[in-house]
Amino acid sequence: MKSPINLEFLRTTHALKIGAFFFISITFFYLGKHWSDGYQQLIFFTQDSDSDPNSNHEVSISPNFNKSFNVSSLIDHNDVEKVPEKTLTQPSPATQPPPETQPPPPPPAVDDSVEKFGIVNENGTMSEEFEVGSFDPEMVDDWVNETQVEKEGSESVTKFVIKKFGLCSRDMSEYIPCLDNVEAIKKLPSTEKGERFERHCPEEGKRLNLNCLVPAPKGYRAPIPWPKSRDEVWFSNVPHTRLVEDKGGQNWISRDKNKFKFPGGGTQFIHGANEYLDHIAKMIPEITFGQHIRVALDVGCGVASFGAYLLQRNVVTLSVAPKDVHENQIQFALERGVPAMVAAFATRRLLYPSQAFDLIHCSRCRINWTRDDGILLLEVNRMLRAGGYFVWAAQPVYKHEEVLEEQWEEMLNLTTRLCWKFLKKDGYIAVWQKPFDNSCYLNREAGTKPPLCDPSDDPDNVWYCFQAF
Repeated sequence: MKSPINLEFLRTTHALKIGAFFFISITFFYLGKHWSDGYQQLIFFTQDSDSDPNSNHEVSISPNFNKSFNVSSLIDHNDVEKVPEKTLTQPSPATQPPPETQPPPPPPAVDDSVEKFGIVNENGTMSEEFEVGSFDPEMVDDWVNETQVEKEGSESVTKFVIKKFGLCSRDMSEYIPCLDNVEAIKKLPSTEKGERFERHCPEEGKRLNLNCLVPAPKGYRAPIPWPKSRDEVWFSNVPHTRLVEDKGGQNWISRDKNKFKFPGGGTQFIHGANEYLDHIAKMIPEITFGQHIRVALDVGCGVASFGAYLLQRNVVTLSVAPKDVHENQIQFALERGVPAMVAAFATRRLLYPSQAFDLIHCSRCRINWTRDDGILLLEVNRMLRAGGYFVWAAQPVYKHEEVLEEQWEEMLNLTTRLCWKFLKKDGYIAVWQKPFDNSCYLNREAGTKPPLCDPSDDPDNVWYCFQAF
């Protein structure tokens, strides 16, 4: 007889699964009941949807009622944007008062009196105030196109005339009207002081033949960009070999096929401009290029190697030289990327404002600084800022010939009367410094030459056509 209970069934896999399911269910039941005793009880309001509205509502209380618990661990720590308090208390648009309109501020008072201040005032102290200058409406260019009006019967027709300028002849590729005015130069009463190197612009009625565009030199190419242009330029852009012939042995310039090469030397610094600049800085430690010295003037610049090598020391140098037998040496400077102008120390002020330069340099610039009671050195004094430096490299500094020694003594005497301070002479370089104030000028003996300028003399009045020294 078989047993009513099938023992084989209990040994099967299904029986084991069913038993495990019941065991897990009972375990979760007791655990859930145990944990439910640790939470707050909630109050629930219940009402059947189809019950009478007037019937009593049923209230049930959660088993967790009146028990404390910590919910901070259950809440994610998210960043919540805070609302400013003023947005919560801001009145509605209907009750918000209209904004008050304030009258515009009155215009500033205009002071017609303009006081003049120099950088160094009459007491010999530095002043930060200066005159900006007034506006001259007559100096404004008239940009309105010219028109022609022709009358045809009762109607007038307006026509605009546009003129096209042609090219000048090829031999005028370096023509400068105010410097190459041969007719005006021939009429000069004297040229012994360099008058022929100054500007002599054509007269009003003789400019019609100059209404043409100056052509570039034959074969002109786009300039070599900086900094490579410091060391080489295209020969076709400045087709002159006179400097190579005259100054090649002084390490100024050389020609290499279709280029000019600039080794960086000069008459007084044949070993290179960098070594020359280091020499000056060692002589006078206060001359810190790129810091106290930021703007310089190089007189008689040659091919402008002095200014070219100062650029890498954060000094902007204006190189000036006359248009003389060395042909267009200023064009070499411009092709190299150095600021340059054609200018000469002769009988008129240069076209630069007073106290414009921190340092003025002259290396064999062929200027007789002591002639005419030092009138040319007075022009240097005008352009040099208070406390600025004058660097002179020339034969009288280092040679001991009798004539040159006399020139050196004259230079020392003149600079002393100008109240310049002689700082040092080392090798072939001498350095002076302009005073910081006017105390020395005010204490000079009566009759000292050169005399002080008249108070009405404007040091910035440099228009060359009317103003002489």
